[in-house]
Amino acid sequence: MKTNYSQYQTTSAEPIAANMLESFRAVGYSMEAAVADILDNSISAGARNIWIDFDWKGADTTFAIKDDGCGMDNDELINAMRPGSKDPNEERDARDLGRFGFGLKTASFSQCRKYTVISKKQNNDSCFWTWDLDYIYHHAKKWELIASLPPGNWQEQIEALTSGTIVIWQDMDHLLKDTPVDDTKAKRKFLETMQLVKNHISVVFHRYIENNKVKIYFSDRGIPAWNPFMITHDATQNFPEEPLCNGQVRARGFVLPHKSKLTPEQFKEGEGIRGWNANQGFYVYRNERMLVSGGWLGLFRKEEHCKLARIMIDLPNNLDNEWQIDIKKSVARIPAGLRDQLKAYASEVRAYAVEVYRHRGKVMQRRSTSSKFEPVWVEMQKDGKRYYEINQLHPFIAQYDLKTLRPLIRLLEETLPVPLIVINESENPDSFFRPYEKTPTKELTDLIKTVYKSLLNNNAPEQAKNRLLLIEPFNEYPELIESL
Repeated sequence: MKTNYSQYQTTSAEPIAANMLESFRAVGYSMEAAVADILDNSISAGARNIWIDFDWKGADTTFAIKDDGCGMDNDELINAMRPGSKDPNEERDARDLGRFGFGLKTASFSQCRKYTVISKKQNNDSCFWTWDLDYIYHHAKKWELIASLPPGNWQEQIEALTSGTIVIWQDMDHLLKDTPVDDTKAKRKFLETMQLVKNHISVVFHRYIENNKVKIYFSDRGIPAWNPFMITHDATQNFPEEPLCNGQVRARGFVLPHKSKLTPEQFKEGEGIRGWNANQGFYVYRNERMLVSGGWLGLFRKEEHCKLARIMIDLPNNLDNEWQIDIKKSVARIPAGLRDQLKAYASEVRAYAVEVYRHRGKVMQRRSTSSKFEPVWVEMQKDGKRYYEINQLHPFIAQYDLKTLRPLIRLLEETLPVPLIVINESENPDSFFRPYEKTPTKELTDLIKTVYKSLLNNNAPEQAKNRLLLIEPFNEYPELIESL
C-alpha cells in the first residue's frame, strides 16, 4: 500500500550551505586518497594523459590536476560541481569509476577551502566555476558558485588542449595553514606528502599504467606502476582464477618468490613502501582501479609465514552495495555469501605460501617430481600441540648408527628453542643465515659428495643429483650439485 503524502503538512529543511560544506571536510581523506579520487574522474572522462603539479608558495601554494579527457560544457560543469550530482543507485557505464557524485567535492574540500574547475569540451569554449568556503560562510550563506580563476596561465593551459579539465586547489589549510613561503621544514614535509601521493598513484592505478590506458605525470615526470604480484618473475607462483558470483567476481592468487630467489633490487621492489608483512592479503579492484591493498578483510590475521601470499579480486561497479564500497573508495567488505568461498581459496594460497616461506622457495622443485623432499626437521602434532623432530630418514642422518645417537637426538629435539626462533623471526625475519652460508665452499662440497656417493649405490648419477636437489640443506646449493 502506497503512502498518501498529500495528507501531511510539510516544511523546508534545506541544509545550511556553510555548515554542510564544512562537514564535507571531515570525511577523512588523506591527501593521496583525495588525489586518487580526482584521478578517477579524469579516467572516467577518457583521459589518456593526466598531469599533476604544484606551485610552492607556502600558504598560497596551488595544487593542480589536469587531464585531456572529454571535458565539460558550462551546464555539465555546474552539475559536476553540485554535491550529490549522481544517483548512486542508477545504472552506470561499466567503465565508470565514480558512484555517489561526491568525489570531486569531498576530495577537494578535504584538502582545501577553495577550488576551481576549468574545463573545455571539444569545439566548445572553456568554462570555469569555483567553490569558495569563505565566500559562502561570510557572504553568500547559500549554495552558490563564483566565476573566478586563480592567478596563473590556466586559460592558456586549457586552450592548448583539444578537450580536458583542470582542478585547482587553493588555501590548502590542512597542510599549509599560515605557512611562510621560506619555511623549509614545512616545505620538506609537503614534499614528503607529495611523495606519498606518487607512491599511492603507482599502486592504485598500476593496471591502467601498465596497460598504457593512461599516462600519469607528476611535475612532468611519469609515475611508474607498482605491481604487487611480481607477475613477470619466473619464481612467482600463479593460482588458477576462481570465478565467483556467476563469474562477476574473479579471484586469482599469487605466491611471490622467497627472498633467496630475488636480487636485492627485486626484494626492495616487492616489499613496496609498507614492507612484505603489510602487503600480504587481498587486493580488491573495481574496474582495474585498486580499492584495497593488502590485508585479509577479517578472514585471517597477518602472519609472518604468509607474507608471500597476495590475492587479486576483481569486481564490477554494479556490486558496490554488496561490497559496501565507501565514498573514499578505500574500504570494501566481503559479502556474507562469499566469505566461505573466498576463505577456502585464500587458505589454499596461504598454505602454499607457508611452504615456500619455510623451504626457502624450493616447493616447485619438490612438486615437479614424485620423489619425496627430505627436510632435516619435521613438524609433528600431538594433543593439539606442535613439536619438531629430527628426520631420521634423511639420507645423511640415516647413514649413522642412530641407536648410539638417540639420546643426543632426543636432547636436541626436546630443547629446540622454538619460542626464541619465532620471536626473532617475527621481529627481524631477514636476519638469519641460510644453512652453511658461512661454511667454506670446499667443506660444503665435501659434505655433498659424501651424500652423493651414498646415493649412487641405488641411483644413476643424474638421478642421484636430482635426489640431492630434494634433500635439505643441499637443495640450497644447486650450483654445487651441478658441478659434481
